[in-house]
Amino acid sequence: MSVLVLGSGQLARMMALAGYPLGISVQAVDVADNKVVDPVTKLIINNSLDRQIEEVNAITAEFEHIPEDLLELVHSSGKLKPSAEAILTGADRLREKKLLEKLAIANCPFEIVTEVDQLDAAVAKLGEKLIIKASRDGYDGYGQWRLQNKSELPALKETLSQLDLHKVPLVVEKMLSFERELSLVAVRGSDGDIAYYPLAENLHYQGQLHVSIAPAPQVDEALNQQAQEVFNKLAESLDYVGVLAVEFFQIGQQLLVNEIAPRVHNSGHWTMQGADTCQFENHLRAVKGLPLGSTKVTSPTAMINIIGCKAFSRDMLSIPGCHLHWYGKSPRKKRKMGHFNLCASDYAELGKTMHALAEYLPIENFPMLKGEAQRLMKL
Repeated sequence: MSVLVLGSGQLARMMALAGYPLGISVQAVDVADNKVVDPVTKLIINNSLDRQIEEVNAITAEFEHIPEDLLELVHSSGKLKPSAEAILTGADRLREKKLLEKLAIANCPFEIVTEVDQLDAAVAKLGEKLIIKASRDGYDGYGQWRLQNKSELPALKETLSQLDLHKVPLVVEKMLSFERELSLVAVRGSDGDIAYYPLAENLHYQGQLHVSIAPAPQVDEALNQQAQEVFNKLAESLDYVGVLAVEFFQIGQQLLVNEIAPRVHNSGHWTMQGADTCQFENHLRAVKGLPLGSTKVTSPTAMINIIGCKAFSRDMLSIPGCHLHWYGKSPRKKRKMGHFNLCASDYAELGKTMHALAEYLPIENFPMLKGEAQRLMKL
């Protein structure tokens, strides 16, 4: 059994590692040059892309921004899961917003802008506190701008005037005061069977995910049900197969969709130690048509991203419940180099474990760690 992944980064790597015990061989496509590689070793596989597409049983993707010619090629094979429509929806905020409106799923009030001068009308309608997002190719805080008051509008318009907004329109959203960010990672099989992981609470810094806590503290069954109903609507509409992540803003007891990700997701990395079956294995099970694995939580878990950090001592592995996943990439600012999964018996113990980990790490790369540790210790 073999699966081809579009993209050859850390998500493809973790899929490959999850596939080995199942007897599933995973290859990856470097979308920069369409070469087929081993996603763990990065060694080139001596097969043309066309032949690899012919030989594998299933094709999937590790990220949304797939070159359209490559997406069309694999779509024509009939082996792509999730579908090209799902991947394109996740890659384009405009498509995403239209889908949310079609399904009557609550999300942030927004306007579409294709001319810089339309920003004045957007401010008049939505207010002066706005988040402006490029409809395509934006992630981890890139391709986003903030407007805090009208006095900043002329400078912002000058910046945005350099962009081709007809080619890549802007999604202008009202900046809402929300209590926290949550995400639901779940998996849908080819037979329509669905397995849900619990909601995770996510903490971002400068537009990038730094910490996920799962299960999210202080979540009742009604909130979980609300999130699962949103997932069901999206998955059924897209005839989805595989892992899908839905990111939410929580305001009181209402969840507003921030965005969707048609793939395994950073906020689901905690499942590698904190759930009976991790998201990577379940994604492979789904795209291969195998029964889905149990998503039962085995322990409260914290996932901490290692961002822009050079190699460091591994002495923190002496901490009980500490697991390191290192991606083997060259460091640069804001680049995800790896992650830690911390497991504990309860949230208070998880906070203590997180505080112990913080003592080994440079605070400039992990600015939220000690504060989050203190919060958990009080739960």
